[in-house]
Amino acid sequence: MQPSAPQYSERLTAPRSWWAVTALAAVSGGLVALPLGTLPMLGGLIGAAALAGALVSSYGTARIRVVAGSLVAGDARIPVSALGTPEVLDPQEARAWRSHKADPRAFMLLRSYVPTAVRIEVTDPADPTPYVYLSTRHPQELAAAVTAVRAS
Repeated sequence: MQPSAPQYSERLTAPRSWWAVTALAAVSGGLVALPLGTLPMLGGLIGAAALAGALVSSYGTARIRVVAGSLVAGDARIPVSALGTPEVLDPQEARAWRSHKADPRAFMLLRSYVPTAVRIEVTDPADPTPYVYLSTRHPQELAAAVTAVRAS
């Protein structure tokens, strides 16, 4: 395998129900403009659909990759050498680490619609971040990829 080939890649996308709400927001935008006429109604429908779609897409989409010796999560790029052993979190543990166990200094790429996660301690003494919390639909695969890169 090439060093630059991703060992793990996942795109977290918004659930279908969010897109249904986007469609309802578009209809609402059209209904609000309906008393003004047909063209304003179409403008309201298209404008509301575009705005709601952009919001859902921007928040609802995040990417996690293990590539070239780094963990790339959202905008963060963390060398795997600065990370400890990954801990796979089941839905109950993931909820606990998102809420009452959470450290405000931690890097968290969390999506509430993804029930499972991986938590990895940051072992770099120069970094004040205690751990990385990543929502993932495939926690065992992500943990295995990070462990494999750390071992090589």
